[in-house]
Amino acid sequence: MTLIGALLYIVLNILILILIARLITEMIQAFSRSFSPPRWFMMVAEPIFVLTDPPVRMLRRWIPPLRMGGVSLDLSVLVLFFILQILLIITQVVFF
Repeated sequence: MTLIGALLYIVLNILILILIARLITEMIQAFSRSFSPPRWFMMVAEPIFVLTDPPVRMLRRWIPPLRMGGVSLDLSVLVLFFILQILLIITQVVFF
């Protein structure tokens, strides 16, 4: 049982790190309008988006972007981050 908990804990931590990498990648693209990514950047960013797109898209169906004037803030990534953190805490309580 502890082995399952340890594996789940590691997987959740990796998903959180990948989600943070997605946030950084999206911020680079959003704040630098003239950013044209080099090939190596796209090779690193593509697996990050492939892994995080399904849960983010699912949450986007239920959570609309928050409109603030001419800017809209996507809260689905933030909600996914909180869900993963809660799952991490539950894993710690149940298995350790």
